[in-house]
Amino acid sequence: MALDFMVIFEDNNLIALLEGLWVTVSMTFMALILSAVLGLIIGLGRMSKQKWISILCSWYLAWFRGTPLLVQLMILYYGLAIGLQVDLSASVAGVLGLGMYSAAYVSEIVRGAIQSIDKGQMEAGRSLGMSHTKTMIKVILPQAVRRMLPPLCNEFIALTKNSSLLSVITVSELMRAGNLIVSNNFRYFEIYIGIAVLYFLVNYSISVGIGRLERKLSVEGARA
Repeated sequence: MALDFMVIFEDNNLIALLEGLWVTVSMTFMALILSAVLGLIIGLGRMSKQKWISILCSWYLAWFRGTPLLVQLMILYYGLAIGLQVDLSASVAGVLGLGMYSAAYVSEIVRGAIQSIDKGQMEAGRSLGMSHTKTMIKVILPQAVRRMLPPLCNEFIALTKNSSLLSVITVSELMRAGNLIVSNNFRYFEIYIGIAVLYFLVNYSISVGIGRLERKLSVEGARA
């Protein structure tokens, strides 16, 4: 069978792929927000002087880094519904699964960036009469954010690619849309190449956007 990439544009296949791409991008974006918020909380919690908070955050980290994302998604969507009668929609389970999984890695990025800031910065803020929290928000975090951006870019790209696993819990994202098309025409190579190109464009856009933000923050930091 000769290759025919025009099959991507036939029978509304391109529309189906673009609709799947929109679902992928929108759900990944919501998961990114969740992972950023949770990651910041867990990262700060790991450095807490309250031992029980640090232990809880460490267990969160160990669980989500030590179990496959696919298993976590299956527990959220199928396990909770059957075992505890907690019936989450596929979209909610997908966003929660991606966000909580990614938060474990984001928390380590946050913690590493904060700990890389010279301890004298905190001491200087406290000597000026600022509280620990205020010094963290106004002095430490703005500097740490610049150091977080490159690893955060890698994590966000990985999260976008991991979103393809949502197809196993019936989310109509890009990969599932491609699988439905392939089940009708059996054009595996052409359709999956098309899917790969769409993922590449999204992830390349993320990389370029964060790169520009990193350069802008570096310039502003130099001026300051």
